[in-house]
Amino acid sequence: MSTQEVQRRPAWLKVKLPGGEHYERVHKLIQDERLHTVCRSARCPNLGECWNRQTATFMIMGDVCTRDCRFCAVKTGKPGMLDQDEPARVAGAVKALNLRYAVVTSVTRDDLPDGGAYHFAATIQQIHEQQPGCRVEVLIPDFKGSWPALKTVLDARPDILNHNIETVPHLYPLVRPQADYNRSLQVLQRAADYGVFAKSGIMVGLGETIAQVHTVMQDLLAVNCKRLTIGQYLAPDKEHAPVDRFVTPEEFAALKQFGLDLGFAHIESGPLVRSSYHADEQFMVRDEKE
Repeated sequence: MSTQEVQRRPAWLKVKLPGGEHYERVHKLIQDERLHTVCRSARCPNLGECWNRQTATFMIMGDVCTRDCRFCAVKTGKPGMLDQDEPARVAGAVKALNLRYAVVTSVTRDDLPDGGAYHFAATIQQIHEQQPGCRVEVLIPDFKGSWPALKTVLDARPDILNHNIETVPHLYPLVRPQADYNRSLQVLQRAADYGVFAKSGIMVGLGETIAQVHTVMQDLLAVNCKRLTIGQYLAPDKEHAPVDRFVTPEEFAALKQFGLDLGFAHIESGPLVRSSYHADEQFMVRDEKE
């Protein structure tokens, strides 16, 4: 991203440089255990805050994605072989940090027969074994709509199944051409039907209208997905889809209120909100309809 683009960002999108005792501890642990985090790979603006809270979103199955979404900073290309020891190392890091809530995501691995579902399941199981009582949220790809793959993950009993809808349907060809809106809704519905809390996330500022965001929120509730994150899209560089506009904090607050009035159990909505932002707080919320 150019210096001019950075300077045009409004004040509410400015964050402090990461640092601090806890930040350094998490950074060292991740390096020592040869792990990846979406915090770094996706250039999350909340990296400093989260690492100082001793939380991180672990990214399994490497740092190279088989898809080429125009909003995402993660590298694309041909991934390497799966690291069979990775689930145990992730769980070891969760234990070392004494986490009570862990978030695990991945690159999309369309090159694997099950999309990496078994690797997800193994990671969940290792965390349960090494850090009993730790809640586990997984942020998964769509597994090309494969029910057997999704069931493999669900059978490992994550506490929350997160799959991002990302944007409104008419922008999919522009920013998410290898995905399918209805397929993503189906993933969430199957998780909810299986008895696992379903969660999703959407970016704004890509060219959608507020009315279109409202429709997506209604579609999510229709499949019993009652947890949602809404954040500002920020272009990783000039090769990615450009920012259409910066949505104001007041608009984010209005979207949150609309969603709560609509029936969501919990919504994190703000310019710097990302998929796993305050994820532990979202799990603790209970809705009388759930």
